[in-house]
Amino acid sequence: MSMAVAGMIAGMALAFAGYFGGFGAFLLVAALGAVGFVVGRFLEGDMDLGDFFHRGERRR
Repeated sequence: MSMAVAGMIAGMALAFAGYFGGFGAFLLVAALGAVGFVVGRFLEGDMDLGDFFHRGERRR
């Protein structure tokens, strides 16, 4: 599936949630979509768990 099609499907899901469920449902669908995106990237191997907890290098 191309990124354009995935984006279109995500936009349609957010539009339906916003129209039928209100702003709270819109935010819930957006948050769950972001969590799903991160989990998907993690499972594909594009992202490591250390990417979230890495504090960066300290400079002296």
